[in-house]
Amino acid sequence: MIDRVLEHLASHLNAHFRRQFEVAEDVAVVSNLQELGGVPVVLSTNKLVLFLSGVERDTLAYRATGLPMTYQNGVIHNAAPVYLNLLVMCAANFSGSHYPEALKFLSGAIAFFQGSPVLDHQNTPGMDQRLERLALNMENLSSQEMHSLWSIHGGRYLPSALFRIRMITLDAGAIRGRDPAIRQTETAAAP
Repeated sequence: MIDRVLEHLASHLNAHFRRQFEVAEDVAVVSNLQELGGVPVVLSTNKLVLFLSGVERDTLAYRATGLPMTYQNGVIHNAAPVYLNLLVMCAANFSGSHYPEALKFLSGAIAFFQGSPVLDHQNTPGMDQRLERLALNMENLSSQEMHSLWSIHGGRYLPSALFRIRMITLDAGAIRGRDPAIRQTETAAAP
């Protein structure tokens, strides 16, 4: 499911970039910046890269917990779904003389997400049916937090923006138990 969220965001960013900047190729990609050995990922060169920077469990009190479902022969108790917030980095990985392009596409991405802070089935009909909606918020990072974050991702800062994406639900549909329906009750005769 997390993969579908990032792919969905990249797809909509690319459609936005085609309209706004009249580019023919995909500029936004879902990728790591570096391979496991530290070598740069070729696919991410001169691209706006979306990558997962963190996953948080959303513990807001209004969430329902594993509500039972009634069926013909009783009640099914499902495991509660997990509600997640994703921290997604949008990094402009452009080199040398392409630095102005990095700033242009990063600005374009920020403007797109600011103008469309909620993606749902109404405004993005192609969204995966397992996703209800995505709410995007740009996060502020202190210099220390930014340094720590980029140290984790290879140590080389790129022009970037971090977005918190709320309302991601993972529900395995796991059944925890079943209670049979009560068909008949016995009553004791009064003496």
